Amino acid sequence: MARRKSGARRYAEAAFEVAQRDDTIDAWRRELDAAAAIVAEERVGRALANPAIPLETRIATAGATFGPLVGPKVLNLIGLMLRRGRIQELPRLAAEFSRLDDERQGIARASVTSTLPLEPDEVAALKERLASSADRRVELDLKVDPSLLGGLVVRLGDRLVDGSVRSRLERLRNHLVSGAL
Repeated sequence: MARRKSGARRYAEAAFEVAQRDDTIDAWRRELDAAAAIVAEERVGRALANPAIPLETRIATAGATFGPLVGPKVLNLIGLMLRRGRIQELPRLAAEFSRLDDERQGIARASVTSTLPLEPDEVAALKERLASSADRRVELDLKVDPSLLGGLVVRLGDRLVDGSVRSRLERLRNHLVSGAL
C-alpha cells in the first residue's frame, strides 16, 4: 500500500516546482526558513492558527508580519496555508523544502552527537568518511551530550551508528542479564 504524503510535503513539493521554474530556489529557501522561525514561536503560531480570530484578521496579521521578510509568492503560500488551517505546518514545509534542495545539490545531512566538542581535524575526517559512504557531500549538525560518556552517535539519513560508551555498557549489561537467567 502506498504511503500518503503529508500536507507539508505536498506544499513543499509544489513550492519547489515553482521555485525551480522561476530559478529562485535560494530565495524561497531563505524566505521559508525565516517565516518558519516566526511561526515556530509558540505565541505567534497559536495566534495565526486560532480559529476564534477571524480569518481576515489572521491574513492581515500574516501580511504585516511576513510581508517585509518574504516575497509575494511565499506570502501567497502562507495565506493559502492560513485559509486551509495548516499554518502550523510551515516549519515542516520549510524543512522539507530544504531537504529537496539538498537532494538537488547532492548534499546529505548527518547528525553527530559526541561527549565533547569535536576538533576541526576530527570533523574533517568524519565528513570525509561519511561522504565516501554516502556518495555525496555531507553537512554535519554537531551536538554535545555528556551523558554518552564517550564515543559518537551518528545519524545519516535512515542509518544510525551508535558508538557511544553508554550504549556499549547497556548492551553489555543486557548480555550479562540474559546470560545469568
